[in-house]
Amino acid sequence: MKPCIAVALSGGVDSMVAACLLKQDGHEMFGLHFLTGFENPSADRRGPDIQSIGSQLGIQVHVVNLSAEFKQHVVDYFCSTYLAGATPNPCMVCNPSIKFGTLLRHAQELGAGYLATGHYAVVQRDDNGRNRLFKGADPNKEQSYFLARLIQSQLDKAIFPLGRLIKNTVREIAVRNGLRPAWVAESQDVCFIPAGAYHEFLYKLGGRRSEPGPIETLDGRIVGEHQGLHAFTIGQRRGINCPAAEPYYVLRIDTGRNRLIVGAKKDLLTTECRVTQINWIAPPPDGPINVLTRVRYRTRETLATVIPLSADSARVCFDSPQSAVTPGQAAVFYDGDEVLGGGFICPRSES
Repeated sequence: MKPCIAVALSGGVDSMVAACLLKQDGHEMFGLHFLTGFENPSADRRGPDIQSIGSQLGIQVHVVNLSAEFKQHVVDYFCSTYLAGATPNPCMVCNPSIKFGTLLRHAQELGAGYLATGHYAVVQRDDNGRNRLFKGADPNKEQSYFLARLIQSQLDKAIFPLGRLIKNTVREIAVRNGLRPAWVAESQDVCFIPAGAYHEFLYKLGGRRSEPGPIETLDGRIVGEHQGLHAFTIGQRRGINCPAAEPYYVLRIDTGRNRLIVGAKKDLLTTECRVTQINWIAPPPDGPINVLTRVRYRTRETLATVIPLSADSARVCFDSPQSAVTPGQAAVFYDGDEVLGGGFICPRSES
């Protein structure tokens, strides 16, 4: 008898097709839809509700309220990171703490042995019983980057039915099976903030309203005024609005003095960074290793040497200078298509 599987149903096409494929494969299963407490029911909703999705799939869907856990682990982290002048990556926290943390435990309490999601990634178990994480087949959708902080026990219970498919095939499967998702738009990284509402969100949840402050160059010249540091991230060009012979880019966010430090594009280049809170999926290295490193989701990997500093921190030296290596974002290490591990990039002052 095949094991019972819970499927995390967001309401989008990916998770619906993941459930559909498992159902067609003969698995006993049910759906789980979790509430974050930050839902915006009017945004991009065109289709049926979650229970209607369960009816389409022919499975029971349990709605789980995880609003307290989501605020504690994801939203509070997001606010504190932003207010500290770094750029948070909520998915890197949500996947291990919420989806494959609290939600997985709910799935197990309801009798499931595994939790499936609509992520585009692949998990393989080797002959030694170790779980290995690989990129999904679709280069435009693959999401292994966001799963790099799952530990072995979580990967052991994870199923990703879409890992070897491309998005167009997923859409075709949905049409062929008459599946109508509740949400039309693609999910976004910051799913809990309405578009353009960072300022009010951070004030309401973080307790601090952003204030105007000076925009300075590296040599200390004041060239303008920003209207709030929350609106900027390292490498950003738009929104600085300071005329100059060549465009300014954000180099550093100084929350202590409420300063935005800007400079030329070449000033964004760096040859190394420090990464902390590293989760090693592969066996941790006992010395320097040569890897491919991705420092943002939408960037390509680059060759680098990872030099361990402790069990969960390392110095990363890039073979060629990299632009806009951003504190707070995740650095994920690859060997070809395999994810070795990943952690968070520290501010340069901590490097």
